[in-house]
Amino acid sequence: MPRTPRLAVPDWHGLSPSQLAYLIRRYTDTDGVVLDLDAHPSAIAATAYLGRIPARLITGRHGPHVQLLTSEPGHRTHRAARRPCMCVDLILATLPQEPQAHDANGAATAMRTWRPLLRPGGFLLVGVTAQRPGPGEVSYRATVIAAARAAGLYYHQHIPAVLAPLPEDEPRTTPNHLGEADDGRRLLAGRHLPTFRDLLAFGTTATGEETADV
Repeated sequence: MPRTPRLAVPDWHGLSPSQLAYLIRRYTDTDGVVLDLDAHPSAIAATAYLGRIPARLITGRHGPHVQLLTSEPGHRTHRAARRPCMCVDLILATLPQEPQAHDANGAATAMRTWRPLLRPGGFLLVGVTAQRPGPGEVSYRATVIAAARAAGLYYHQHIPAVLAPLPEDEPRTTPNHLGEADDGRRLLAGRHLPTFRDLLAFGTTATGEETADV
């Protein structure tokens, strides 16, 4: 997915506003409820522009509930009222929620919390912000997928969001010749610089192909 950046609205964790709007349109219908757990301005703007309903999550004494946001601040309508769980068409989230919390328990807790908010047929889109695993380590992407499946979600698709233009060739992979100085173009500490972010889509119901794979 190539980037088409705009300066007026900030990127959503590496996705340009137009890319984010495409995904929201792809996963929701008109008047669908979109909950961005970070209340990111790009997500709210794209949701309203597409004729969807932005929402926020409020946790109270009686548990979490969804509040739909109006287009005019301070103006409450029936759409701004509190809604029970299982009313959201699309949740936008990032993991890990804490910079150093890469453990499976954190991902599992998040999935168990978010799953009841989705209506039947709803989707969860997760941006994985963790760094790439080191040698012998399990990727955090795999951890998130396992946690989502344990919570009753179906793994729908993986979307790599490109963070920087990709060169036609990569000079850092060229082997060093004996006696040649390091010019800084090759691998950094033995690893490539990150050029994309993992976006993982999960659904509450499975497609025919996904059902056959279970």
